[in-house]
Amino acid sequence: MTHDNATTSRTIHEGRNIKRFREMLGIKQDALAIELGDDWNQQKISLLEQKQTIDAPLLKQISAALKIPVEAIQNFDEEQAINVISNTINNNDNATMTNPSVFNYQPSFNPIDKMIELYERMLQSQREMIEKLERLIEGK
Repeated sequence: MTHDNATTSRTIHEGRNIKRFREMLGIKQDALAIELGDDWNQQKISLLEQKQTIDAPLLKQISAALKIPVEAIQNFDEEQAINVISNTINNNDNATMTNPSVFNYQPSFNPIDKMIELYERMLQSQREMIEKLERLIEGK
């Protein structure tokens, strides 16, 4: 049985990627709307996150607001990322040797470094929130 490349290739959903990164960073739709300006509100962000493709100038504005590279939004494929992680774990870091098809694109940034950076920022914001809550509790 042969597979047609058109049916097996994945299409990147930029709106869904914006939502994923926004949620990983702990940013609410309202907060992103404020960052993007007066024309924006929570509902407009919600609609934006449903769009498969987003105009380049707007994508730049959103990536700047989220402080992530435009390429992260344009290239992130959740299923591919899961495959890479799964193969890395299952093959003791031999994923690229045992399954070179896992990497079917060459991004201009290191996606693992960017994911680590995002997680570190997310952890830092959680630490700050915990510190604020602790100060609040101590004040009572």
